[in-house]
Amino acid sequence: MNAEAADIVVVGLGPAGSRAAAIAAKAGYRVVAVDRRLEAGRPVQCAEFVPAMIERDVPNVTAVAQQKITRMLTFTEATDCEETPDFRGWMIDRAAFDRMLADEAANAGSACRYGTSVVAIDFDGTVHTSDGLALKPRVLIGCDGPRSRVGAAIGQINRALVDTRQLTAPLIVPHDATDIFLSADYRGGYGWLFPKGAVANIGVGVMIEDRRRLKPMLAALFASLSASRRIGTRPFALTGGTIPVGGRVGSTGRLGATQVLLAGDAAGLTNPVTGAGIASAVQSGALAGHAAADMLSGRSGALDDYDEELGDIFDAALSRALLRRRQVLAHYGDGRRPDATALAEGWISSPNYWA
Repeated sequence: MNAEAADIVVVGLGPAGSRAAAIAAKAGYRVVAVDRRLEAGRPVQCAEFVPAMIERDVPNVTAVAQQKITRMLTFTEATDCEETPDFRGWMIDRAAFDRMLADEAANAGSACRYGTSVVAIDFDGTVHTSDGLALKPRVLIGCDGPRSRVGAAIGQINRALVDTRQLTAPLIVPHDATDIFLSADYRGGYGWLFPKGAVANIGVGVMIEDRRRLKPMLAALFASLSASRRIGTRPFALTGGTIPVGGRVGSTGRLGATQVLLAGDAAGLTNPVTGAGIASAVQSGALAGHAAADMLSGRSGALDDYDEELGDIFDAALSRALLRRRQVLAHYGDGRRPDATALAEGWISSPNYWA
């Protein structure tokens, strides 16, 4: 089979992939981007909160915003409540957000192919897709999530994962905060209620080893919130997904003559405590697009600079979160469970988290 040549192949058209594809195409390179989903952003596998600072990278984020968030409430073992003021951000329509970024990539000249999965990647970097085609890129950018096939091809695998499950329900009383529920039951994760206008996303995340307990844990949280008249009794829009929580993996590699970069969840840039990853996906995707264009223009060291810049931007925060996560998980040894103090000190609202 003759492989179709491309300067850059991007796998995954989430925020990281769309941003990488847009920037590389604007630089004049032939970009082919593939995504296994039938359309950008669907199904939604996200709690849909983004920090206010994302406006630096996506100035038009307010076009897809559903409501403003001004603070965070942290409930530890369903009793104590601590308010974190000035916790600012937006609840967005994630599907519309992804469509907006994917449209920017297409308008920049990227060939965006949906409903196309990667079925194999050869040792020389040739990408085989589910439509029977083969793509031979000079640069391959993996933005294909926590179980990245591109990452696996270069030996960079996210091994620590959290599984999540989320329902959407009518919100009875308008709310301006993200509510966080910390409990020893949620090993390696937490519960949440994130308001989004007239509805709210209610979810639970736990270590992937505990994923069989997700359904009853979410049902219990939902029943509690419904009984307190904060949400309606009839949920809809069940979603879920996997989040990498083991910190950054190596973000560059090589397959034959093909240079490889990873961005977003594929590069392990999600916060190991909060699971936040949209802003880092946008930022790292843009950097990956620039690095690929720079490399193809002949600038030596462009990919090394990419890896170094990711470290400069993300490593300090990821290392702190990873340390706090491990400290909380250490309380589960020998049949023990963390108490409320240990849970609270491992969360971002605690001064001890930042110490």
